[in-house]
Amino acid sequence: MSLLNTIMLAADGMAKGGGAIGAGIAALGAGVGIGQIGKGAVESIARQPEALGDIRANMILMAAFVEGVALFGVIVSLLAIVL
Repeated sequence: MSLLNTIMLAADGMAKGGGAIGAGIAALGAGVGIGQIGKGAVESIARQPEALGDIRANMILMAAFVEGVALFGVIVSLLAIVL
């Protein structure tokens, strides 16, 4: 029974480590994604200034979607640590 307990404790530690790494990757991914959205929006506005309103609205909408997915990833990763 001691071998089984050792295996279960090792798996629990790996899950917590994986959850921490997953939360970090989700946060980094969101930062890079929002940076790319901003970069694309600025380039688009520079090329076609008359479309400023449409580009800005789409940029904000896409940034909100990326933030939502990143928040979901962080929450799932933190749940892996806690549970």
